[in-house]
Amino acid sequence: MKLKTTLAAIIFTAFALPALAQTPAPATAGVDKRQAAQQQRIDQGVKSGELTSKEAARMEKGQERVQKMEDKAKADGKVTAKEREHLQKAQNTESKKIYKEKHDRQHDRNHDGKRDQKRAKN
Repeated sequence: MKLKTTLAAIIFTAFALPALAQTPAPATAGVDKRQAAQQQRIDQGVKSGELTSKEAARMEKGQERVQKMEDKAKADGKVTAKEREHLQKAQNTESKKIYKEKHDRQHDRNHDGKRDQKRAKN
Protein backbone atom coordinates (compact mmCIF):
# COMPACT_ATOMS: atom_id res chain seq x y z
CA MET A 1 0.00 0.00 0.00
CA LYS A 2 2.82 2.37 0.88
CA LEU A 3 4.51 1.55 -2.44
CA LYS A 4 1.35 2.44 -4.40
CA THR A 5 1.06 5.80 -2.62
CA THR A 6 4.71 6.63 -3.26
CA LEU A 7 4.44 5.56 -6.90
CA ALA A 8 1.30 7.67 -7.38
CA ALA A 9 3.04 10.69 -5.84
CA ILE A 10 6.04 10.26 -8.17
CA ILE A 11 3.82 9.98 -11.24
CA PHE A 12 1.78 13.01 -10.19
CA THR A 13 4.95 15.04 -9.63
CA ALA A 14 6.34 14.00 -13.01
CA PHE A 15 3.26 15.37 -14.76
CA ALA A 16 2.70 18.43 -12.55
CA LEU A 17 6.22 19.93 -12.61
CA PRO A 18 6.42 20.60 -16.36
CA ALA A 19 3.01 22.29 -16.26
CA LEU A 20 4.13 24.53 -13.38
CA ALA A 21 7.36 25.42 -15.15
CA GLN A 22 5.43 26.73 -18.16
CA THR A 23 3.31 29.15 -16.13
CA PRO A 24 4.70 32.71 -16.44
CA ALA A 25 5.56 34.62 -13.29
CA PRO A 26 2.63 36.84 -12.30
CA ALA A 27 4.98 39.66 -11.15
CA THR A 28 3.83 41.99 -13.91
CA ALA A 29 0.80 40.16 -15.28
CA GLY A 30 -1.49 43.01 -14.23
CA VAL A 31 0.83 45.54 -15.83
CA ASP A 32 0.88 43.58 -19.08
CA LYS A 33 -2.91 43.23 -19.10
CA ARG A 34 -3.38 46.95 -18.57
CA GLN A 35 -0.79 47.80 -21.24
CA ALA A 36 -2.78 45.67 -23.70
CA ALA A 37 -6.05 47.37 -22.70
CA GLN A 38 -4.57 50.83 -23.11
CA GLN A 39 -3.11 49.89 -26.48
CA GLN A 40 -6.57 48.71 -27.50
CA ARG A 41 -8.02 52.08 -26.43
CA ILE A 42 -5.48 53.88 -28.62
CA ASP A 43 -6.22 51.63 -31.59
CA GLN A 44 -9.97 52.14 -31.13
CA GLY A 45 -9.44 55.91 -30.94
CA VAL A 46 -7.56 55.92 -34.23
CA LYS A 47 -10.17 53.72 -35.87
CA SER A 48 -13.05 55.92 -34.75
CA GLY A 49 -11.23 59.15 -35.56
CA GLU A 50 -11.21 60.34 -31.94
CA LEU A 51 -7.40 60.41 -32.10
CA THR A 52 -5.41 62.11 -34.82
CA SER A 53 -2.27 60.40 -36.06
CA LYS A 54 -0.09 62.81 -34.05
CA GLU A 55 -2.06 62.18 -30.88
CA ALA A 56 -1.85 58.43 -31.42
CA ALA A 57 1.92 58.66 -31.96
CA ARG A 58 2.29 60.51 -28.63
CA MET A 59 0.16 57.90 -26.87
CA GLU A 60 2.24 55.09 -28.41
CA LYS A 61 5.41 56.77 -27.17
CA GLY A 62 3.95 56.90 -23.66
CA GLN A 63 3.13 53.20 -23.81
CA GLU A 64 6.70 52.48 -24.92
CA ARG A 65 8.00 54.49 -21.95
CA VAL A 66 5.96 52.37 -19.54
CA GLN A 67 7.18 49.19 -21.27
CA LYS A 68 10.81 50.29 -20.81
CA MET A 69 10.10 50.93 -17.12
CA GLU A 70 8.64 47.44 -16.82
CA ASP A 71 11.63 45.88 -18.59
CA LYS A 72 14.00 47.73 -16.27
CA ALA A 73 12.04 46.59 -13.20
CA LYS A 74 12.16 42.96 -14.37
CA ALA A 75 15.87 43.10 -15.29
CA ASP A 76 17.09 41.87 -11.90
CA GLY A 77 14.56 39.02 -11.88
CA LYS A 78 12.32 40.44 -9.16
CA VAL A 79 9.74 43.22 -9.33
CA THR A 80 9.41 44.86 -5.93
CA ALA A 81 6.22 46.37 -4.56
CA LYS A 82 7.74 49.83 -4.96
CA GLU A 83 8.55 49.14 -8.63
CA ARG A 84 5.04 47.82 -9.20
CA GLU A 85 3.58 50.95 -7.61
CA HIS A 86 5.79 53.14 -9.81
CA LEU A 87 4.59 51.25 -12.90
CA GLN A 88 0.98 51.64 -11.83
CA LYS A 89 1.39 55.41 -11.39
CA ALA A 90 2.96 55.67 -14.85
CA GLN A 91 0.06 53.69 -16.32
CA ASN A 92 -2.44 55.95 -14.54
CA THR A 93 -0.74 58.97 -16.08
CA GLU A 94 -0.83 57.44 -19.57
CA SER A 95 -4.47 56.41 -19.12
CA LYS A 96 -5.43 59.99 -18.25
CA LYS A 97 -3.58 61.26 -21.32
CA ILE A 98 -5.41 58.77 -23.55
CA TYR A 99 -8.76 59.85 -22.08
CA LYS A 100 -7.95 63.53 -22.51
CA GLU A 101 -6.88 63.15 -26.14
CA LYS A 102 -9.84 60.96 -27.06
CA HIS A 103 -12.29 63.46 -25.58
CA ASP A 104 -10.86 66.70 -26.88
CA ARG A 105 -12.41 68.30 -29.94
CA GLN A 106 -9.68 67.29 -32.34
CA HIS A 107 -10.80 64.54 -34.69
CA ASP A 108 -9.66 62.78 -37.83
CA ARG A 109 -12.90 61.13 -38.82
CA ASN A 110 -12.01 60.92 -42.53
CA HIS A 111 -8.66 59.24 -41.66
CA ASP A 112 -6.57 61.45 -43.91
CA GLY A 113 -3.91 61.99 -41.25
CA LYS A 114 -4.93 65.60 -40.70
CA ARG A 115 -7.04 67.16 -38.00
CA ASP A 116 -10.58 67.80 -39.19
CA GLN A 117 -11.56 71.43 -39.62
CA LYS A 118 -14.39 72.86 -37.58
CA ARG A 119 -17.59 73.19 -39.51
CA ALA A 120 -18.76 76.69 -40.32
CA LYS A 121 -22.06 77.67 -38.73
CA ASN A 122 -24.83 78.82 -41.08
